[in-house]
Amino acid sequence: FSSCFQQLVFDLIPCAFLWVSALPYYFYTRRSRVSHIPISALFKAKVVTTIVLWILAWTNLIRSLWEWGQHMTVPSVDLVVSLIVGLSMALALLFTQFDRMKGVRSSGLLTCYWLLTLLTGVFIFQSKVLLLLSSDPKTDGQILRCVTFFLSFVALLINFVLCFFADNMPAFKPKQNAESPEVAATFLSKISFWWFTRMVVMGYKRPIINDDLWKLNEDDESKNIAKSFLKNWNAEKAKKAIRAYHNRSRFYVNRRFKKGRQIYVYLSNKPKCSKASLGLAMVKTFGPYFLFSTVLKVFHDLLSFVSPQLLKGLITFTATENAPMWQGYLLGVGMFVSAILQSVILQQYFHICFVVGMRLRSAIISSIYRKSLLLSNAARKESTVGEVVNLMSVDAQRFMDLMSYLNIVWSGPFQIILALYFLWNILGPSVLAGLAVMVLLIPVNGVIAAKARALQVKQMKYKDERIKLMNEILNGMKVLKMYAWEMSFKDKVTSIRNKELKELRKAAYLNAASSFTFVCAPFLVSLTTFAVYVLSDEKNVLDAQKAFVSLSLFNILRFPLMMLPMVVTSLVQASVSLQRLESFLNNEELDQFNVDHSAASENAIRVDGASFRWDQDEEEDVLQNISMTVPEGSLVAIVGQVGCGKSSLVSAMLGDMEKVTGSVSVKGSVAYVPQQPWIQNLTVRDNITFGKDLNICKYQDTVEACELKSDFEMLPASDQTEIGERGINLSGGQKQRVAIARAVYQDADVYLFDDPLSAVDSHVGKNIFDNVLGPKGCLKKKTRILVTHGLAFLPQVDKIFVLVNGRITEVGDYYELIEKNGAFAEFLRNYAVSEEDDQFKEGDPTVMSIASDIYSISDQEVEDLDLNEIPAEDARKKQSMGQFVHGPSCKYVALKKKMKEEKTCQLPPEKKEKNKLIESEKAETGNVKLSVFLSYMSSIGFFLCFLICMFFIVQNAAQVYANIWLSDWSNDELNPDGTQNGTEIRLAVYGSLGFIQALFVMASSFTLTYGSVAAAAMLHYNMLDRIFHAPMSYFDTTPLGRVINRFSKDVYLVDEVIPRTLNAFISTFIKAVATFGVIIYSTPIFSAIVVPLLLLYYFVQRFYVSTSRQLKRLESISRSPIYSHFSETITGASTIRAYGLQNSFIKQSENLVDVNQMAYFPNIVSNRWLALRLELVGNFIVLFAAIFAVAGKGTIDSGIVGLSVSYAMQITQTLNWMVRQSSELETNIVAVERVEEYSNVVQEAPLVIEGERPNKDWPSVGEIKFEDYSTRYRSELDLVVKNINADIKGGEKIGIVGRTGAGKSSLTLALFRIIESVEGCITIDGLNISKIGLQDLRSKLSIIPQDPVLFSGTLRMNLDPFDSYTDEELWNALKHSHLKDFVLGLTLKLEHEVSEGGENLSVGQRQLVCLARALLRKSKILVLDEATAAVDLETDDLIQATIRVQFEDCTTFTIAHRLNTIMDSTRVLVLDAGKVAEFDSPINLLKAKGIFYSMAKDAGLA
Repeated sequence: FSSCFQQLVFDLIPCAFLWVSALPYYFYTRRSRVSHIPISALFKAKVVTTIVLWILAWTNLIRSLWEWGQHMTVPSVDLVVSLIVGLSMALALLFTQFDRMKGVRSSGLLTCYWLLTLLTGVFIFQSKVLLLLSSDPKTDGQILRCVTFFLSFVALLINFVLCFFADNMPAFKPKQNAESPEVAATFLSKISFWWFTRMVVMGYKRPIINDDLWKLNEDDESKNIAKSFLKNWNAEKAKKAIRAYHNRSRFYVNRRFKKGRQIYVYLSNKPKCSKASLGLAMVKTFGPYFLFSTVLKVFHDLLSFVSPQLLKGLITFTATENAPMWQGYLLGVGMFVSAILQSVILQQYFHICFVVGMRLRSAIISSIYRKSLLLSNAARKESTVGEVVNLMSVDAQRFMDLMSYLNIVWSGPFQIILALYFLWNILGPSVLAGLAVMVLLIPVNGVIAAKARALQVKQMKYKDERIKLMNEILNGMKVLKMYAWEMSFKDKVTSIRNKELKELRKAAYLNAASSFTFVCAPFLVSLTTFAVYVLSDEKNVLDAQKAFVSLSLFNILRFPLMMLPMVVTSLVQASVSLQRLESFLNNEELDQFNVDHSAASENAIRVDGASFRWDQDEEEDVLQNISMTVPEGSLVAIVGQVGCGKSSLVSAMLGDMEKVTGSVSVKGSVAYVPQQPWIQNLTVRDNITFGKDLNICKYQDTVEACELKSDFEMLPASDQTEIGERGINLSGGQKQRVAIARAVYQDADVYLFDDPLSAVDSHVGKNIFDNVLGPKGCLKKKTRILVTHGLAFLPQVDKIFVLVNGRITEVGDYYELIEKNGAFAEFLRNYAVSEEDDQFKEGDPTVMSIASDIYSISDQEVEDLDLNEIPAEDARKKQSMGQFVHGPSCKYVALKKKMKEEKTCQLPPEKKEKNKLIESEKAETGNVKLSVFLSYMSSIGFFLCFLICMFFIVQNAAQVYANIWLSDWSNDELNPDGTQNGTEIRLAVYGSLGFIQALFVMASSFTLTYGSVAAAAMLHYNMLDRIFHAPMSYFDTTPLGRVINRFSKDVYLVDEVIPRTLNAFISTFIKAVATFGVIIYSTPIFSAIVVPLLLLYYFVQRFYVSTSRQLKRLESISRSPIYSHFSETITGASTIRAYGLQNSFIKQSENLVDVNQMAYFPNIVSNRWLALRLELVGNFIVLFAAIFAVAGKGTIDSGIVGLSVSYAMQITQTLNWMVRQSSELETNIVAVERVEEYSNVVQEAPLVIEGERPNKDWPSVGEIKFEDYSTRYRSELDLVVKNINADIKGGEKIGIVGRTGAGKSSLTLALFRIIESVEGCITIDGLNISKIGLQDLRSKLSIIPQDPVLFSGTLRMNLDPFDSYTDEELWNALKHSHLKDFVLGLTLKLEHEVSEGGENLSVGQRQLVCLARALLRKSKILVLDEATAAVDLETDDLIQATIRVQFEDCTTFTIAHRLNTIMDSTRVLVLDAGKVAEFDSPINLLKAKGIFYSMAKDAGLA
């Protein structure tokens, strides 16, 4: 090269790179939030060497200027280049300082600049050495320039070596534990992923555990991603709101000015409801970073066309006899360098794509979570928990999958155009024939994609339905088992699953058909092109160069042609997901202005003429014209019958209802206790403190006031006991008291209590009222709203609001309402019995006014105190005069203060918990067991597996032979006139081989599809069957999110991902074997390096797989808590909103997502780490294949060289894919392992035992015997029921009472064999129930459970899931359960859709539906588990009357909190610590003055 050329090209290329990249780099780096790096020795060294380079560049410039001034001949290039190089060095110096100020520890821009300058400097170095060695005379200027160049080269080398080291930590950034080494990695370490090697080695030595995972980089943390995404999403929503406002404005203007045509205007100008664009928000947030991957893809695509040109040179070289050998070796090295650059760029491209995918998932989950906390009631009906979990798991995953393919949308056509351009140069217009084939295949793929989209939408719909139903089933599993409804609901799930599989099968067959077009497309293109080329002119000869360079270009074409349909499929799936997400995120939200919290008023709560609906689309208001004022510090009661709108009124005050008219203002902070307590899967203490700091004194006061002290003594780890999901290991009363304690601890201004005292025993309720809610309770200075059915508390409240059918009909205090003699007085007359019986009636005001300070009296005095000593009238007078004479505030505290001044604050004594209730999900370690693969293969069928493999082998054999045939063809002798013989036969055989290949591709795809869908069906059915027959103890200790995760994500992997991966693995494995075979066949010497290369491959792969597999397992396990926490949040959304803790819960969710991403991020890096190393080895294969071809020049035909090297060029991709797919298969087959794990859960007793089936009319009498019966919940726990002996005659009415935790509910669970006996037995009509099947037992018993569980579906399905009863029987049951009028009032009657969990019915109405179920079954034994706790006294009386009449000859067990409901029982069974304490008629027990007497006395019944 001339000196001028060297300077212009070699000196200016690096400078051009630096100046072009400077601006984008500046704008990208200036966003850095990291503080500056203190000046270090490394920084000083970089600055010094850069200044030296700058000085040397300016020295050359000054020398040139001096020479010019001396009128010497100075080429202008010397001046210009020296100036530009000097300026570039100055810019490099500026960037060194800029990077330090922005906290960049290793600069990518400068590393690339120094490397490029060094590489181009090598050519100048050679010319300078040759100049010095030459004998020509040198000028002083030349010698100076040589000296400055060599000094510059040394400085450059030093600068490049310094790039291998990272600078110090930025100032003000403390070193965090387990910080990712990526943060401190140099640029070279980042592009080679060397920083990750530490984890790979660790993973190879031992299984990786959670503690080994690194913290996420700041940019990848959910809170930062969510912040930037929500900023853009909110901007989109604001745009939508403005558009909607303008539409509305136009609509109203038209309506006003065209009154004559008002109705027509209304219809034609109705504003369209536009949605905010989620896609735009995503592009704005993640587009800039993703754009960098696009730039990398451009470079990669351009580089991929360098190799075919080098191959062309190599084939020409082997065909040219006198070509120098160095040319061949240079071409081989050129191919190697080009391949290495491609590999580095490609892996960086993929890394960016996957990181964007990961961030996108974080953004989606965060947005969905936030949205779920704000959903309006109408929107909540549309989106069930199961559907939203699917949005989080499956739809978010689809976006992640799309990111790595998205650039192919433009890259595919770009590669096709470039390939066609180069092919035109080789084969001329014949290429147009190939192009025509491509164009014809586009509509085929289009049709397939459109069909795929339609099937995708259907399949997702069924998947949502299935997950939604599974979520409900798992939540109501206890009820399903008690009703013996498992089989009906299992059939429902299976029916939905079959529909889903039908769509999946269609989609899979469609994919099989499209795989036929994938494989055929490149071959058809090459076949038609070659055919047209050789047949259009007999002088057109297919020689080695044309054949194999074209083939290598066709191989480049193969990738975009194969990928474009896949990308279209991915885009289709993602567009479906985008629509689903967009529609969810655009759903209506609760209006935050429903309740005004800013209003300054003397009243704590003020409602003026307000009407409310649950849904804006409803025609009628649920609450009408509500006006009420509640002064600060007052206690107000809301009373009324079931379904009159009491809970709705509380919801309206919380802002959970749609306000139609009027205004609502609530002053200050709110605490809310719902009717059905919401308990988190945390410790009891965490449930009570609920995010607030622990104040021991306040906590102790709260616990004592809420009667929880004795419960803590019973719980295995006191208040540190972990509560299961939905509070499963607490009784109903305990859950409610924890909810009350939570409210008390929050120290809010306004307290809303939605009938919490109905779920606790009457004496406990009385104490809680005294200590917490009452006029002398802890909250006496707070504003309290109490919804209640209990009459006992009404005389002590300041004001009572009476609700009738959604309207307030009466307001006043207890005595004013009685004097009014309205509906309330009538209600009292019916339910408070006569005046003279007042003192005997449970819950009479008398009870509340016993003694001036009962707590200062000794226990003996309390025993002797006659409750009748204070006449009711006196008590009422005292109350009306304001002389309240019941317990002091927070009784224990006040008493201690009275007795002694110093009060010690301490937490409950700690107890070591024997067993953690919810065990952490265990990760399998080590290799995936062969049994898992065998199990999957057996699910497909071993013969089918053999067939699939054979089809793949035949297909690859046909492909390889087609290329060998082409090689032979290209070596055919030419005739003297330049033509070839036998062209038609050659072409026909080549075409036939392609057809055979396509045929077997189709056959293998169809067979694999058939087998994999059958396997998916079988694996899901087995898991479903085992889960349905698992004992309740399993559901008590397994979070539902974990089970749902198996049914959503893992089933998705088995359905769709594993078959796809298996297909790819088998094809790439056989292709890799074929490739090695072809190279060895072409150049036998290559076999010498195959073994070491394969060993290297094997070790790299094993290193990687052990790490990757374990990371995948950790990622799977950390995924479940995201969904568990989400399901829990949805259930308690109104509670969370009421306490204003949305941000705290959002933070928890983000932390869980981050923990999951901490396992996912190393997983994607491990793939890049592996791919780069595998491609490096693959690049060596290309190098050796080329070198051996050059070395064998003269002995190897050019056709064989073309065959060998073109196959070697493919091997990198093939082997990379093979190892990727094998590890992908190994990591995804973990899903089969996880599904299998749940297909082996412990099982209950059989549903039916043939030979032990009872008679059809069993039990005919209803006689029950407990003989020495003991039981426990789980094998590791203590007995809950001990040595029970009881003989119950048929038709007896048995009341079961006892303090909380005495074993009342456990006894009923034992009767249904929800828990099995440890000792002794239960017999019904002389038949030992442990000997018969569970279906036979449970279907013959009836229960009205404590928590009324309803499922989404029709009312008919909720009453009769098996369709066993006639309409007449159903209406009869509804009539007797007092629901007939209500159901008749519904538009769809029995077909009325019940929402998830029965949320569109009140709790009382749900309880009545449960009564109707029991009435339908008409069994001889009925269990009432606190069944009337949630209904008002009137409904309670109706239920009791119904039970007395309809179940007159049945044996009934009644567990009751209200003792008056069991006072007419035949006998009462009193339990104490799991043993029978007393068992006799109520009269005899009262006389005996034992436990029952003391409970009755507490309740005012003795």
